[in-house]
Amino acid sequence: MLKMTTGDRVMSITIYIMLTLLAFVTFYPFWNALVISFNSGVDTMKGGVTFWPRVFSLDNYGVVFQDSRLLNGFLISILRTVIGTATAVMFTAIFAYGMSRRELIGRNYYMIFCVITMFFSGGLIPTFLLIRGLGLFNTFWVMIIPGLISVWNMIIFRTFFQGLPSGLEESAKIDGCGYWGTFFRIVLPLSGPVIATLSLFTAVYHWNDWFSPSIYISDQKLLPIQTMLQQILSSNIMTEQMAQADSTAASHMQKLKSVSTKSLSMATMMVATIPIICVYPFVQKYFVKGVLVGSLKG
Repeated sequence: MLKMTTGDRVMSITIYIMLTLLAFVTFYPFWNALVISFNSGVDTMKGGVTFWPRVFSLDNYGVVFQDSRLLNGFLISILRTVIGTATAVMFTAIFAYGMSRRELIGRNYYMIFCVITMFFSGGLIPTFLLIRGLGLFNTFWVMIIPGLISVWNMIIFRTFFQGLPSGLEESAKIDGCGYWGTFFRIVLPLSGPVIATLSLFTAVYHWNDWFSPSIYISDQKLLPIQTMLQQILSSNIMTEQMAQADSTAASHMQKLKSVSTKSLSMATMMVATIPIICVYPFVQKYFVKGVLVGSLKG
């Protein structure tokens, strides 16, 4: 084992200090938001709440979970993420499998058309008119159908499929499998790592997207939690609105006296963020294997 020199020790210590500072700077905003969400809103307005709740309180979460609008938005986000991820990954994988076939006539031209859509779009107003013309405006499916195909994910899928041994598909054809049978029985089961990785990326997109619902949905009952959170963060009247909606509930009014717009915003942010964070540990092992296998091979 090589003995470390003084210069090596200094370099190692410097690297560890820099990484520790970087980890602190990255994690502290999330921790501070969590601390404020568990702190009394009245006390939070005084400022100075940093590493630990000064006046511990669960009233912020009590108000959040008692508001039917936020709970409904949370359910809409879950439905959108589950349905949107499953359908997007499946449709994108099917499209990529077709594009990976060398016998596909005009494959290069189709690929050029697909890549163009990655750099150019019709613009917000033409897209809005298209959505309205298709009858998707103010419906749940406006958050699902426009995102069924991702060109970037298709390219990763396509590259991964092209790297699979051709003998597997030839064996499937000898056994009587067509394209659909080969895809679902041979190709798809072998694509676990890339499917897991792209599913996570797609799920994060669906869970975090607040912009498109704010444009294409006007019905409050269809808004996901992230859009509601954005409205909360940009509004200074949430407490008053909730008080008017629950003016007959004495216990709820008592909770509203101990919360503030900032503390409610932090509690709502935690409710909207923690579920998707909990997914990462289960698919983290697929990141390097899935993305690199699907992107390095030409």
